[in-house]
Amino acid sequence: MKTIDLRFTINGAKERVSIPPHRTLLELLRDDLQLIGTKEGCGHGECGACTVMLDGVTVNSCLVLAAEIDGRSVTTIEGLRSGDKLHPVQQAFIDESGYQCGFCTSGVILSTKALLDANPHPSDDEIRQALAGNFCRCTGYTKIFESVQAAAKGLEGDR
Repeated sequence: MKTIDLRFTINGAKERVSIPPHRTLLELLRDDLQLIGTKEGCGHGECGACTVMLDGVTVNSCLVLAAEIDGRSVTTIEGLRSGDKLHPVQQAFIDESGYQCGFCTSGVILSTKALLDANPHPSDDEIRQALAGNFCRCTGYTKIFESVQAAAKGLEGDR
């Protein structure tokens, strides 16, 4: 079977792999690198459970061929924390109970991080727009929005 060689950065660490050319980024993360925080929800790029950051921009990893990450940087939910310390966005979701079953949470948190990186003081409408690609079947979104707002306030001291 033909393979391709990739070099990329994952959660701040240099990585090198040989994979089949048809493998998706989601498959690479979960199956090859054992980074299972990224979830497969729909497999069609519609639910956001598989959201990761590619060069600082959110993408649905189920729609990205792994070959596209050669020479690039990927951040998953596992890459947000620093040692034992959670990222302020992760902590806000815990503090504000912005999750239920947790299946969508990693994608929502990465979308939140991308939003707050680009816009540290988002309006409610901007939060809704930024999270429009992340579906949660459990919370009704109120706690998610409260978590995003708390994360924005919490990050103010870090800026």
